Amino acid sequence: MIRYIGHATVLVELDGVRFLTDPLLRRRVAHLRRAVPLQAVDEVDAILVSHGHYDHLDLPSLRMLAAKVVVPRGLGARMRGIEVLEVDEGDEVAIESVVVKTTHAEHEGGRPPFGEASAVGYALFGSKRIFFAGDTDLFDGMDGLVPDLDVALIPIWGWGAGLGRGKHLDPERAAEAVRRLRPRVAVPIHWGTYRPMHRSARATFLSEPAEAFARATAIAAPDVDVRVLRPGEELEI
Repeated sequence: MIRYIGHATVLVELDGVRFLTDPLLRRRVAHLRRAVPLQAVDEVDAILVSHGHYDHLDLPSLRMLAAKVVVPRGLGARMRGIEVLEVDEGDEVAIESVVVKTTHAEHEGGRPPFGEASAVGYALFGSKRIFFAGDTDLFDGMDGLVPDLDVALIPIWGWGAGLGRGKHLDPERAAEAVRRLRPRVAVPIHWGTYRPMHRSARATFLSEPAEAFARATAIAAPDVDVRVLRPGEELEI
């Protein structure tokens, strides 16, 4: 089961193990305001944090959840009171019956005062293969990065065309990422949830990215099944 909580936060249940990615469970974070209802998250077994930016590593959200947090090496030292497992690109760890492999991501990942750290993605290997790309741009090694991939969770947006720090995928580049990864199913994430407070309130800001991604993927990777989930919606896998 995959439930899109919103932004880069996804609840994945695989073989009875529950993972939560990049939890951002607050209505307002710095200059960002949640534009859709906040979804409740039940108990999870592990949390996967892709990098140190405030919208992906949110300490108040992490402290709401009693679970081990997997983070790129360099981010754990200052996360007091949180059970942390630091990983490097290429590492594999077992969370109950699921193997989690840390993969490359093309994105700035550090955050003061936590220190320098890379951005990463995570591949989950169980009865299905699920890839959470984190925040990334295209990179050469993306082609076939996770062989025989069932589901790819792909970021498709930043804070808009010129908003957000670091390298991102836009809908068209995200479609190219899907072509390279070759999953059976692609689910767009990192869209439709938060709006900068200074941004116009037009509703299409929250819907246009996913629509553009679906159109672009139909051209770039027509054999891939695109499933657009709005925050709170889920997909059985």
